[in-house]
Amino acid sequence: MKLFFRKLGKGQPFIILHGLYGSSDNWVSIARELSANFEVWLIDLRNHGHSPHSKDHNYGLMAEDLYAFIAEHQLIKPILLGHSMGGKTAMYFADKYPELLSHLIIIDIAPKSYLFSIDIQSDTLNHKQIMEGMLAIDFSRLKKREDLNKELAKFIPNEQIRQFLMKNIKRNHDMSFGWILNIEDLYENINNILDGFKPTGNKSIQDFPVLFVKGAESEYITSDDLDEIKSFFPNAKLEIIPHAGHWLHVQQPELLIKKLKEFLV
Repeated sequence: MKLFFRKLGKGQPFIILHGLYGSSDNWVSIARELSANFEVWLIDLRNHGHSPHSKDHNYGLMAEDLYAFIAEHQLIKPILLGHSMGGKTAMYFADKYPELLSHLIIIDIAPKSYLFSIDIQSDTLNHKQIMEGMLAIDFSRLKKREDLNKELAKFIPNEQIRQFLMKNIKRNHDMSFGWILNIEDLYENINNILDGFKPTGNKSIQDFPVLFVKGAESEYITSDDLDEIKSFFPNAKLEIIPHAGHWLHVQQPELLIKKLKEFLV
């Protein structure tokens, strides 16, 4: 699958993979700061942004999409950063192709399965409810973005999440609104998206430096997850960003950039 991308700067390749409902556009401000020292590649993962849609969506396929991308653009020893779903994709890629990477950075996601979260009441973890809210929107009845916000509020009470989702709005040829991401097939593959990291072998990944970054107010990485992280990535370092939740690159961009630069020195 030929993925859409944006490229900024010159230097060592630095690949950034967005999370669920995200796109390369969400990371442009971070990329601009990093582009003074790195050649930053922002990728739209399958079924997101301007990349192609597919009925198939799982981490094995996304890791292979990334492998094809790196081969096509002849990227040598890139730094790989992944947020949330992009972080799980990065784990799978690192497991299968460790020799291709120089550093691995995982933003606010643990290797564990999040299938437990399907039926719990949580603003950020209940992706089933979020997706069902998105699927319920009748765009033919909407005249402006404010109308969409009101409709989404019936399913998604968190204003910040609604504003994030609304970055996925596009104008069709008839000037009606629609989702740019493939929400129908993402919903059909929700179990694959929430599933845990399943490495191909029993070996731990120690080929390069690894950094996990957690938002202090996020529910995605807990103290109970640290042993599992270390079992897969024994040399992993954990940094915690204060006053930030799951979307810490939006809530604390300057501090995140500082932590990334310190790790990469």
